Amino acid sequence: MRLMRGTATAAAATAAAALLLSACGSPDVRAGTAAAPRPATAAAAPTTAAAAPAPTRRPHAVARPGAHARHGSPSAPRRPASRTGAAPSRTFTAGNPAGRAPVPAEAAAVDTSRPTRVVGDGTPAGCTSQAVVDAVAAGGVITFSCGPAPVTIAMKATAKVRNTSSRVVLDGGGRVTLSGGGVRRILYMNTCDQRQQWTTSHCADQAEPRLTVQNLAFADGDATGQRTDGGGGGALFVRGGRLAIVHSRFTGNRCDATGQDLGGAAVRVLDQYRDLPVYVSGSTFTGGRCSNGGALSSIGVSWVVLNSLMSGNAAVGHGANPARPGTSGGGSGGAVYTDGNRYSVRIAGSVLEDNRAAEGGGAVFFVSNDRSGTLRIGGSILRRNTSAGFETPHFPGVFFLGAGAPVVTAAAG
Repeated sequence: MRLMRGTATAAAATAAAALLLSACGSPDVRAGTAAAPRPATAAAAPTTAAAAPAPTRRPHAVARPGAHARHGSPSAPRRPASRTGAAPSRTFTAGNPAGRAPVPAEAAAVDTSRPTRVVGDGTPAGCTSQAVVDAVAAGGVITFSCGPAPVTIAMKATAKVRNTSSRVVLDGGGRVTLSGGGVRRILYMNTCDQRQQWTTSHCADQAEPRLTVQNLAFADGDATGQRTDGGGGGALFVRGGRLAIVHSRFTGNRCDATGQDLGGAAVRVLDQYRDLPVYVSGSTFTGGRCSNGGALSSIGVSWVVLNSLMSGNAAVGHGANPARPGTSGGGSGGAVYTDGNRYSVRIAGSVLEDNRAAEGGGAVFFVSNDRSGTLRIGGSILRRNTSAGFETPHFPGVFFLGAGAPVVTAAAG
């Protein structure tokens, strides 16, 4: 699908919830109120006939959490338990610890107390790239035994999920980092890739494999030049089946720096079974760089992002989409870039800060081509996200073309 920047009517592009800015620039959202829609003025001339929203460049927050749940309430985020036996203080931290969005079962950690297979022999030397590749290809519940100290596994090849697996769970116990070394993608699943074996006649809409990554770090993955199904996904590329990301970290991942609809420095997703959402909970995305979507990117896929942190990511392409004459396109969605028709994005209990886009949507870029898609942001902080080209009035750091206006609330639920 092509994302069509600037093709909405002005009213659909700019209807906005009330946003009150204090003298120091911190906004407060009053749930249940809405500003009257106002037409956008033209930004840098779009390549389509309709006008694009006026570029506003205030890098302020969109929403901040309302009253937090009390300590110990059911809605408090739960940190998945580590299984490696070392003191919890030695595991990494991830996500937004102040997030209070309730976490459904689909977004919670999988029980890995009885793994199908274990990578390693209790020492760092036993935790090799080949062991990871072999375990992922075999499938099942995978844990790591690399000793009590944190370990980084330098991946010499991309680990690929075989489509004959019903479930693949990778649990790093909060001590394992998989590194692409700045030269390769780290993890790949594609139900429509015949090399991983076709298992149905409807590869773009099949229930399995179900992939969960939890308590695991992904660093320096790079999908530059990988153009299968449009490319992107420096750390993780997924097409089909189901994906969940739980208490994991993505740092310094990359994909191509140019391309009008290419994105997802950390994660790129195409197709999910029955259009069910990708769940991301208690996870961190930092330092990602790609043409679009410095953290997450998708086409026609819904997301639920809970109690997570996205910071210091960048969309570095130039020319937007469709690409302006003389450019290669891209540069939108400093943290999140989504495109498609009927899909939804929900961000709750999360912090998106210091992300930047060379074009539009310093934090979030959302385009629903048929204007049926919805964006909800609740109990979250969006601050200092820079949109160098354009964003939707009243929503700093956000560019939105969808059904009505984004729904912004103080509550995370």
